[in-house]
Amino acid sequence: MHNATSPILPTPILQQGDHVLVVGLGKSGYAAVRFLLAQGMRVSVSEGGRAPQLDAEKIQWLQEKGVYCEIGGHSSELFSKVNAILLSPGVPLTLPALAAARAKGIPVFGELALAQDFLKAPVVAITGTNGKSTVTTLVGDLLAAAGKKVFVGGNLGTPLCEYLAGPQEAEWVVLEVSSFQLDTAGNFRPRVAILLNITPDHLDRYPSYGAYAASKWSIFRHQQSEDTAILDGDDPEIARLLAEAATDPASPFAIRSRRAIVGERTVGIGASLNGTVAAIREVVPGAAVEEYELAGTPLAMAPNSHNAMTAIIAARCCGCSPKAVQRGLAAFKPLPHRLALVAEVAGVGYYDDSKATNIGAVVSALEGMRQPVVLIAGGLDKGGDYRIMRDIVQQKVKAMVLIGSARQLMAAAFEDLIPIVFAESMAEAVDKARDLARQGDVVLLSPACASFDMFENYGHRGEVFREAVQALRSTPRQVRGGGSPCPIVEALVA
Repeated sequence: MHNATSPILPTPILQQGDHVLVVGLGKSGYAAVRFLLAQGMRVSVSEGGRAPQLDAEKIQWLQEKGVYCEIGGHSSELFSKVNAILLSPGVPLTLPALAAARAKGIPVFGELALAQDFLKAPVVAITGTNGKSTVTTLVGDLLAAAGKKVFVGGNLGTPLCEYLAGPQEAEWVVLEVSSFQLDTAGNFRPRVAILLNITPDHLDRYPSYGAYAASKWSIFRHQQSEDTAILDGDDPEIARLLAEAATDPASPFAIRSRRAIVGERTVGIGASLNGTVAAIREVVPGAAVEEYELAGTPLAMAPNSHNAMTAIIAARCCGCSPKAVQRGLAAFKPLPHRLALVAEVAGVGYYDDSKATNIGAVVSALEGMRQPVVLIAGGLDKGGDYRIMRDIVQQKVKAMVLIGSARQLMAAAFEDLIPIVFAESMAEAVDKARDLARQGDVVLLSPACASFDMFENYGHRGEVFREAVQALRSTPRQVRGGGSPCPIVEALVA
């Protein structure tokens, strides 16, 4: 399971006075520089972006600290004369300059690899294609409800390096970790590791879906028997890989830690759902089945019900009491742009799921819908196969409004199933969705695409959607022109 392109890291990972090159000067890279300087390291920076795009104050601070900055490219000369290279998550492992460094035996790692030597508290680490931020936040909330000091960050919010540079006062560290971070995680060993799901994503970065799945699975690579691995057994890809590991002890997907399986029909250590009640089994040896009520919380509807079960197991493994866990569940507030109800207008619910930037996220959102759906989707294509969504679209979606540069690709995947119309803007998409919906329906923004062709990011996309929904309250219902219809627009009911 070790990435063939990355050397096995030495222990300790850094020596006093090492010259460390930080590649990428985003939020994580800048935090890494500050941490390394605090450790007495000599630091250089290589940033592929152009100088006008960078924060001038940060560049000035780096220069004042004596940090050499290479801006606008990555030179093999610089990469080959340092002792170690700390890679930011967004930087691809295929950089030619990295190959030159590896040829000289220079270790390449990311911030997760620093945990083995510098992190004082045990880690709960959460990965998966979808739901990471929700579960990371929820685990942190449950620990806090139990009175524990907790740091929540990583790929979500505060970078790990920023926490490492401080007093480290937390009893537990809860980290959202991406596949990119796991690719450079070294000997990272979480006390509790969570894999929520695996669906196609980032295929522009990985050579195959199998390589992406292996990256996600590597969260368990260094766990031992006293650690806990939590997996969703209802996820088809996870179930397949678990079955492969069960028949082949030498499989790279074998897990050495204690496994807790979340799912509708699982037995043994783990959790299942009975209506809105999460039943937790054998997480604490000898304990009776524990029941947690999700009704009346944002966690009652799929996929958040599975997210809740996963977080409950993690919290119990960290020593939280059942009463504290139930208290934390009741108080949980969902993150923005993740299946959030914006408003109900004329008996139609409008949901903002702008964070659903891949196909698997949209499938999960649709699976949780109980009413007919008018789906607003599209944006910048990420290389996924939209046909994966055909079954759930046929079951749940009555019509689709498509936006962005991927709309023709998406229309080709579904035009034989449902009515489809195009819109040039989010405001027009909301108007057209309103005209397609009837009382009791749901209008769901769940794009399955990146946002950068029309918006600054997924958050901006969600806010524009919310503004358009709010405008419906004062706009009389009428069909608006301006969009380009698909050939099957005639099938729409006026």
